[in-house]
Amino acid sequence: MNRKQLVKQIFDKKTFLCVGLDVDLTKIPQHLLKADDPIFAFNKAIIDATAPYCVAYKPNLAFYECYGLKGMAAFEKTVDYLKTTYPHHFIIADAKRGDIGNTSRMYARTFFQEYDLDALTVAPYMGEDSIKPFLEYDRKWVVLLALTSNKGSHDFQLTTAENGRQLFEHVLLRSLEWGNKENMMYVVGATQGKMFQAVRKIVPEHFLLVPGVGAQGGSLQEVCKYGMTQDCGLLVNSSRGIIYASQGYDFAEKAAESAKALQQEMAIELLR
Repeated sequence: MNRKQLVKQIFDKKTFLCVGLDVDLTKIPQHLLKADDPIFAFNKAIIDATAPYCVAYKPNLAFYECYGLKGMAAFEKTVDYLKTTYPHHFIIADAKRGDIGNTSRMYARTFFQEYDLDALTVAPYMGEDSIKPFLEYDRKWVVLLALTSNKGSHDFQLTTAENGRQLFEHVLLRSLEWGNKENMMYVVGATQGKMFQAVRKIVPEHFLLVPGVGAQGGSLQEVCKYGMTQDCGLLVNSSRGIIYASQGYDFAEKAAESAKALQQEMAIELLR
């Protein structure tokens, strides 16, 4: 999916919601554990319930890899189901890859060729040669970690160099030499608030993937106030607040209600 198609989906559906598929078998409804593939059974129900209210899904690879081959089989089935049943939804693999060039090339092949996904989260710490292989694929997106929502983000991302520039700002500036607004997005946590202003000074038109709304306490209105662009420029992710809205037999119904509530808030923000 290219940028024009993504923007069209956002304004057609009046939502920029991304649903995170972070499946923890200790948290899903217990009756699903009797299914042949509990992870896929859960994902399918969540996807069917939330598809009208979102434009993207973000399976987090850690929640599949931890279950070995069965987990990865469920991941593949989930991806195949999305691509065949909901082909207009953007799919982000949240894998946070990034290594020396030849290793990154294999990671890129895995997610962009083997699984044929739209986007992949990538860690920038190892620099240009660890990022460039992911940018060699047409109509694919690198989602670069920039300013995250976790407490530890302050350990490195907000440290200031002698030139007065914080590390996340240096990452943004340097990455502009590698990609562009058509193939690169940035992860910026919703809990960063007014820091979105600093981000937008450097990348005024790039899409931002924004986790942290909902369970982590980020404000959708604040994110939109400081981060939204004319083309929206945001994919706001919610995981736990939607997929674990209920652990009962009504889990899909409650997930739909949570997703719809966010979608309705987003529709208002798109009209401002």
